[in-house]
Amino acid sequence: QVHLEESGGGSVQAGGSLRLSCVGSGSSFTKYCMGWFRGGPLKDREGREGVATIDHDGSTNYAPSLKDRVTITKDRDPNTIHLVLNNVKPEDAGMYYCAADPGACSWLGFRSHFFANWGQGTQVAVSS
Repeated sequence: QVHLEESGGGSVQAGGSLRLSCVGSGSSFTKYCMGWFRGGPLKDREGREGVATIDHDGSTNYAPSLKDRVTITKDRDPNTIHLVLNNVKPEDAGMYYCAADPGACSWLGFRSHFFANWGQGTQVAVSS
């Protein structure tokens, strides 16, 4: 069974940077699309906003509204990805979720309802 564990959330000052990590287990992620979504704690999966995805070949996709501030990377261990968000703004606060799916990122896009596997999320608070 696939398990995704996020870490790195917490409080960050507006204008600062945050770095989130996600470690997957229970499968080989060598062919997975992995990514980050965000959404309020009460939103269902379909209401989550796509932030960034990274495919098994390292190709990345960013939400247009965030692409100037966000970077997604993958470790040599394909089970682990990271997200860096710079110049954090108050509207960046919320729950950040790691997602993974054996499908291709180019097909999945940011259609959250197609991602089969999700972490529990990590909370980000932004202080001004």
